[in-house]
Order: sequence, then structure tokens, then C-alpha cells
Amino acid sequence: MMQITDLQVEQRMWPLLRQAFRPMFLLGASFSAIAMALWILVLGGYLNLPVYGQVMFWHAHEMLFGFVAAIVVGFLLTAVQNWTGLRATHGKTLGVLTGVWLAARFLMLFGAQVPVWLVMAVDLLFLPLAAVCLAIPLIKVQQQRNLFFVPVLLLLTFCNALMHYGLVTGRFDMQQLGSQNAVWLITLLMAIVGGRVLPMFTANGTMTAKAQPIVWLDRIALGSLWLIFILNVTLLSSQLPPGAMGVLYAIAAFTLGWRCLRWRIWITWRVPLLWSLHIAYWMIPLGLMLFALREFGVVAITPSIALHALTAGAMGNMILAMLARVSLGHSGRPLQPKPIMSAAFMLVIVAALTRVILNWLVPDLAMTWLIVAATAWIVAYAIYVVVYVPILTTPRPDGRPG
Repeated sequence: MMQITDLQVEQRMWPLLRQAFRPMFLLGASFSAIAMALWILVLGGYLNLPVYGQVMFWHAHEMLFGFVAAIVVGFLLTAVQNWTGLRATHGKTLGVLTGVWLAARFLMLFGAQVPVWLVMAVDLLFLPLAAVCLAIPLIKVQQQRNLFFVPVLLLLTFCNALMHYGLVTGRFDMQQLGSQNAVWLITLLMAIVGGRVLPMFTANGTMTAKAQPIVWLDRIALGSLWLIFILNVTLLSSQLPPGAMGVLYAIAAFTLGWRCLRWRIWITWRVPLLWSLHIAYWMIPLGLMLFALREFGVVAITPSIALHALTAGAMGNMILAMLARVSLGHSGRPLQPKPIMSAAFMLVIVAALTRVILNWLVPDLAMTWLIVAATAWIVAYAIYVVVYVPILTTPRPDGRPG
């Protein structure tokens, strides 16, 4: 009998399921544009959606646990192959994981008449499944350095459960506790991953010396973010003296900004895959400083504005920049995005600044700024989807697995 080789198995596999970044990036980016368009149509009174819960809950939940979670999982389950040297989740297992994510999005969108327990069960299943897929190769090679990503995914699941619990019990404070602390966890992930890759990417992309880390600075920056999450999720932040959280936000903003300054954004302007990442990272200290200013009462800033500096700002920009880069690198293609991607990067920056700065300075035009920001976001992510569909759905040109 003819023996089927690993290469033959790979060639028979649908390219979209050969590595996690392929379906997660394509579906996640597509969903973000569609969900944003639906959200604006609902706000404008042009559409009614039979969503699970209510529309405000759906928007907050789906941008975090639909869109962002898909990208985080796609990135981690792709990176783990490089970290361990073992083949990461692919094929049927990846198909099941993707199917769970899709089913959750469908139930969240059309779940008004669906039993609550069913929506919750399917939606809460995705991240733990991803955590198991991530843990298996890490444990096999006993790699402790990256194992902490597993409990982070489980903590995100806990935040998701808090949102569902708040909805079922009618407690808006629990919904906020879940969504806001998911933002802090994802911000922490961006700070960690960005700190690992940005100095290396910058050095390689500009042919300059790599900025070496300052250990104590990194520990304070990342430790302050961990502390912000712990104090907020445990509600201990409300027990602290006035101004204490403001000081912590300011320390995190200063140290993360100093960290980013050392990576020299000014040498990256000719490389779109670099300046887009740098600008995204700078949105983190911006958001933290807005939280600090709000705590100190220096200026009138709503929690939503400060929070959107981290979501629409840091997450929206960093995700698009990483999607553009990882999709090329892990599909065996040169790190040379099409010129139109620079326009996409600029549009998502416009979306963030409009949603945060203009909405803050000219609140009377809040609906106008929301429409402008949403439109810029939709076009930016639509550009990515159109440009990268052929890349994500076809085999690597070098014939390697993945």
C-alpha cells in the first residue's frame, strides 16, 4: 500500500485551516467591519437587531469577545508553533474551534429568542478551548516562559462570564466589571507582546541596532498594568484613598511611554509595518494618562472616552498592524504590504482620534464623530480583508506547512 506522507496530508488540507491565523484573522477582521456597520445602523435608527440581551451589551461584548478574542487566539495559536517547534492547532481541530467562534457570533446576533443558557454555553466555550490548544504544545516542551498566556485566556473567560452574569441578573455594574477588565487584560497582552516584538521588528526593518530592554523599567510598566487589573477586577480600587488609582495610572502611562520612546518611532516613518505598530503602542500610555487625568479631576473625561483610547485606539491600531504583518510572514511572503494598507493604517488612526479626542472636545457632535469613526474603521478593516483574502486562503508559496 502507498504510504501517505505528511506533505500529502498538508496538501489535501484546506489552506484556511492550516494555521490558526488564517481563519481567525480573516473572520475576525470581517466581523469587526460588519459588526461596526450594524452598530451604526442601529444607532441611527435604520435597523433593529434581534440580539442577545440588548444592543449596547452586544456592541461592547462582541468587539471584545467576538473580534478581539478571535485575533488574540489566532495570534497565540500561530506563535506557539514558533515558540515550541511543534505543529500548532490545524485541520479538524482548528475547524471545530473556528466553528465554535462562528456559532457564538450567530447566537449573539440572533439570540433574542434563544435560551440564555445555550448562548452562554457556546460563547463561553471558545476561549477555554483555545487555552487547551495553546497549553498542549507548551507543556509538551515544558516551556514556562509563555505558559502564562493560558491563564490569561481563562481570565478573559471569567470577564466574559461576568458580562453574561450581569446581563442575566440585570446588574449593569457586573457587565461593566467584565468588559472593562477584559480591556485591561488585553492591554496587558499588547504591552507584553509589543515589548517583545517591537524592538526586534524596528531593528530589522530599519537596519539599526536593537534597543536593549531595561529590566526594572519593564517590570514597573508591566507590573503596574497587572496591579491595575487586579485592583479593578477585585473592586479593591474603590477602597483605596482618593487619587491612589490616578497615581497608578500615571505611573503605568509614564513607564510604558518611556519604554516606547526608547524604540525610536522617528526612524520608522518609511516603513508602514513599523510606524503603524509604534503609533498603536503609543495609544496605551495615552489611554492610561486619560484615566489618570480623570481620577485627578484635572479635566472632564468620561470613562467611555478613556476606555476607547485603549480599545478603538490601541487595540484597533495594533490589531490591524499585526494582522498585516503576521499574515505575510506566516504565509511565507515578503514583509511588503500593498501600498493601500498605509491608507488602512491611517484610517484606523483617524477612527481612534475621532472617537476619543473629537468626542471629548466637541461632545455636542458625538453622533457625528461616531459615524466618522465607524466609517473609517469599517473601510480600514474592509481594505485588509479584500487585500488579504488571497493570502489567507491559499497555500504558502514555499510549500512549507502552515
